[in-house]
Amino acid sequence: MSNIILLVVCFGAGIFLKRTGRFPAATPAALNGFVIHISLPALALLHIHRLHFDGTIVFTAAMAWLLFGAGCLLFRFIGRAAGLSSGTIGALMLVGGLGNTSFVGLPMIEAYYGKEFLGVGIIADQFGSFLVLSTLGIVVATVYSAGEVSPHQMLRKVFLFPPFQALIIAFLLIPLPFPDWLITVLQKLGDTLTPLALASVGFQLRLSNIREELKPLGLGLLYKLVIGPALLTLLFVGIMGGSGKAMQVTLFEAAMAPMITAGIIAVDHDLNPPLVTLMIGIGIPLSFLTLPVWWWLLKGV
Repeated sequence: MSNIILLVVCFGAGIFLKRTGRFPAATPAALNGFVIHISLPALALLHIHRLHFDGTIVFTAAMAWLLFGAGCLLFRFIGRAAGLSSGTIGALMLVGGLGNTSFVGLPMIEAYYGKEFLGVGIIADQFGSFLVLSTLGIVVATVYSAGEVSPHQMLRKVFLFPPFQALIIAFLLIPLPFPDWLITVLQKLGDTLTPLALASVGFQLRLSNIREELKPLGLGLLYKLVIGPALLTLLFVGIMGGSGKAMQVTLFEAAMAPMITAGIIAVDHDLNPPLVTLMIGIGIPLSFLTLPVWWWLLKGV
């Protein structure tokens, strides 16, 4: 409950700061820059170091990659058929294809399944959503913001992405114990992610844009909250015969609201910022209604 209250307060703070006029128009760029260069790398270093590997990691980590891949295909096909701009298609791929498996996902797992399954959520987030965003997500953002991009340019963009660099360093440091002071510092820096990211989203939110963004907004949220998790349930359970609590939690994570950090990257690359802020601003509270339905549906898995 405290995490949900924090989410609402930070999102509302962003809206309030915009309306007061006390902060400059470039405020979101500054907040996003801090998130990308400080908050996300700190979280990567902290959580990757804490992970324990076992057999459940394959399905759980694959979830986000499959969800993102299917979303890219769907949004590219429908986007072109509907005549959507490249910025809108790129925004849908990033924000509609990646879920908030951390800040929203972890508290929801604890609430519906218990603390003992938080490890599944961390794997889904770090080896799934976060790694997808740091690699394929950056490629999509680069291509749909800049048009034709060479493989060299795309690889350079990925390897120069600070969270990806932190991810590599985190894997290299797994055998080494972290001192308590370092863990505390990384935790404090990582804790800035949600307040700053949500304040940035709230600062940019324009509900007056709903009418012109209604069709892509509806398409993106329909895929993220309903179609995407349904496809994965069909694949993992119906075709591959998966079952058990870990599988339920994995699919529950697939049904999370759009990823805040993916929205930050999309806005940073100027991929239809009005649509991005609407996807997050509406998608998160809407997911509080759809997630109980998914929990009930997945009970039989």
